[in-house]
Amino acid sequence: MQQKLITFAVPCYNSAAYMRHCIETLLSAGEQAEIILVDDGSVKDETPAICDEYAAKYPTIVKAIHQENGGHGEGVNQGIRNATGLYYKVVDSDDWLDTDALQKVLARLHTLVTRGTAPDLMICNYVYEHTEDGTRHTVRYTNIFPQERLFTWMHVGHFRPDQNLLMHSVMYRTEVLRKCGMVLPKHTFYVDNIFVYQPLPFVKTMYYMDLDLYRYFIGRADQSVNESVMVKRVDQQLRVTRHMIDCQDLDALKGEKKLRAYMLHYLSMMMAVSDIFLLLDGSAEAKEKQKGLWQYLREHTSTAVYRSIRFGFGGVTNLPFPKGDAIVVGGYRIARKIFKFN
Repeated sequence: MQQKLITFAVPCYNSAAYMRHCIETLLSAGEQAEIILVDDGSVKDETPAICDEYAAKYPTIVKAIHQENGGHGEGVNQGIRNATGLYYKVVDSDDWLDTDALQKVLARLHTLVTRGTAPDLMICNYVYEHTEDGTRHTVRYTNIFPQERLFTWMHVGHFRPDQNLLMHSVMYRTEVLRKCGMVLPKHTFYVDNIFVYQPLPFVKTMYYMDLDLYRYFIGRADQSVNESVMVKRVDQQLRVTRHMIDCQDLDALKGEKKLRAYMLHYLSMMMAVSDIFLLLDGSAEAKEKQKGLWQYLREHTSTAVYRSIRFGFGGVTNLPFPKGDAIVVGGYRIARKIFKFN
């Protein structure tokens, strides 16, 4: 049997109200795709039955996996363990893919695979779909990556703070994820950052298409990126940031300057986000956690890495003077209004 071109993993937890729309957009890929629906111990609605329904209706495309509740990360892990596709993409059950863009991406991947030039990483744009005001905001990378050709890290340009690669924008070769030892923590939110970050040193070739593929639904009150929810779950943000500090030795990448620079940029962003939500908490306990995170970075990285982050972008959120915290929070509020990232 011919290998599937791509595996889509869809972690589902009490998703009955919106998961069908997600799945239908993925089915437009036809027999080129494998769709793994991971029911993460759903008990409040018909999610398990809907997974089984699609698996029965499309037995050559859809697999249904039922697991005890392990969180979003374990849903992704389950997909990696069972994936047979050459590429692997996670699509959250409340999001969807643009079907026209998907057809173009799969056609290009098929051509590249046929030529023997399949990249380790395929990158596309993603779109924030804001429910509260009906607006959209697209994150694209036209100023960073060459378009419509294979490239390496030496061809990568400068990332703005609002242009990090996210789970929404990437399709990794499945073997790259397995080679880097990808196992996401259970019962932890924000692990999508680990998913993108950890494999990067294993990526040698990339390809970028300026297509608005991924549609990221944002605005539900219970969503993990909702500001008030992130403040309550800040300990999980800290856990993910520590994992990212530990999972790669950035000093081992000194021969790959642009790869190292981007990973420093990403880790700096994670430190900054952690700082901001601890500042929004505002408690004495949160202040101690902030100090503890910076101490952890100092103790688990080299002096060069620590100084690059502390005195670079990561340190912008840790201003050592009166009213510094208020300035940081005010800057965050302005950025949130402009970029609408949560």
